[in-house]
Amino acid sequence: MEALQRFEAICQALTDPAFYPHAVSCLQRRDTHISSVFLTGRWVYKLKKPVDYGFLDFRDPDDRRRFCELEVSLNQRLSRDIYLEVIKIYERDDHRFSLEENGRVVEYAVRMTQLPDAVSLRDLLKKNRIGRTHMRNLGQTLAVFYEKSKQSSQIDHYGKRDVIAFNMEESFQQLEPFAGDVLERERWECICQVSRSFLKRHVKLFDHRIETGRIRDGHGDLRTDHVYFYQGIQIIDCIEFNDRFRYGDVVVDLAFLHMDMEHLGYPEWSRAFLVAYVDYADDPELYSLLDFYAAYRAVVRLKVSCLRCQEVKKAQQQALRDDARHFLEQAYQYAIRFSRPTFWIFCGLPGTGKSCLAEQVAKALSISLFQSDRIRKERQFQFHQEVVPFGQGVYRLQMRQLVYARLLAHAQETLKGGHSVILDATYSHRKWRDEARLLASDLDTNIVFVECVCKEDTIFSRLKQRESGSALSDARTEHFPEMLKDFEPLTELAPEIWLTTDTDQPLRDAFLKVLSESYACKCAQVKKLLLTPRP
Repeated sequence: MEALQRFEAICQALTDPAFYPHAVSCLQRRDTHISSVFLTGRWVYKLKKPVDYGFLDFRDPDDRRRFCELEVSLNQRLSRDIYLEVIKIYERDDHRFSLEENGRVVEYAVRMTQLPDAVSLRDLLKKNRIGRTHMRNLGQTLAVFYEKSKQSSQIDHYGKRDVIAFNMEESFQQLEPFAGDVLERERWECICQVSRSFLKRHVKLFDHRIETGRIRDGHGDLRTDHVYFYQGIQIIDCIEFNDRFRYGDVVVDLAFLHMDMEHLGYPEWSRAFLVAYVDYADDPELYSLLDFYAAYRAVVRLKVSCLRCQEVKKAQQQALRDDARHFLEQAYQYAIRFSRPTFWIFCGLPGTGKSCLAEQVAKALSISLFQSDRIRKERQFQFHQEVVPFGQGVYRLQMRQLVYARLLAHAQETLKGGHSVILDATYSHRKWRDEARLLASDLDTNIVFVECVCKEDTIFSRLKQRESGSALSDARTEHFPEMLKDFEPLTELAPEIWLTTDTDQPLRDAFLKVLSESYACKCAQVKKLLLTPRP
């Protein structure tokens, strides 16, 4: 108590404009549970409170100095000319405090350049002043940061499933006393259950993240109010007091910012910065982990709200309880998203590039892929003959129906096992598309139709190329008029399950577009599901 009282006396001195050896245009104090921050107009002074919360211990003055120095050095990774130095606060013989060297050192503070609130990502979003260039630059900045950030076997340790499980269970245990009161028990138990299940079922995914160097010394507290568009991009306030809160998969960091932007109501801008990151970092696997880690981050935020309820006066508790419920609902939505497998169908006319795109997505997300052309080549469908007219041989209606039945059987088996699946076929008849939708409904999964389209000249060019090679598909230029006539447009599909992709663009552009837009489709499907009244 004595240390806190002394600390408060020092802070009281900092509330006097005359305390500072420079002009003060507007003096403001802001407090968190671990820091007191003083804004003076041009400079900011940040002091660490002499507290011990278990995950941090600032009681010793030397530790406060050490963590101030660490804060400056770590935050200089993502900012320029913002974190300036660690300064000393002195106590004079008359027991008054001073920033000038006079007396003995009693406290330390980080001196920073004050950033205008108006250029924070949070404020810019609220004022509708964000554009795609902002998000592209943010995604690129973060990709470069993680590429350069520290990596080691010690840091890799924090990407292991048992460590992730420990951190996750720690939050679950701390929040259990609030279940049934602040937290709706059914939703809370669902979040816990599916999170544990995800960790158990995706061993290869988490191991692959370590193997490919995606576990890094990150930021740890990446939020919209810590990102500024000021003389480029400045990102501040990383976690310096506990390595395990900063070390981890890069997606843990990105999911925090994603979750915060969605919490504020700007999911479209979150998807924009994510697709830019994925492009620059070549990390499409992010989409396999995003919702899991976003749920984890939302749980951390609701934990903070719940724990603060016990520390504040009764008049302030209701607002914190409301915050906790909002974060619970957000975590629940993420839990539903990552616990529901997705039934992907890449469709469209032959020659539109759907097989190339399907193979890219399957590889990037480690999803099983079944292709109609391969099934036709199986022994029981082999016909020892040259290319035949459309509607005959392997393309006669009965054989096509058999192929689609086999595709559906593969999808059913995979989805029942709780895994996503990709089917690659023309799906030219509505009947076959209806059967796929019915299966998704029966198994309670997401479904996304990715219709590939391009110019007829492009199709003819691609079909022509097949004539001189050993293409898997038997479709040729002479088949195209009949195939076009046979194709029933996908007009029966709702926007949240159907996206079209122009494959005249470079394959990578189409690939990134599919990843981002399919994620939006799945989000829309889950939102619609949760808004549907329960029977």
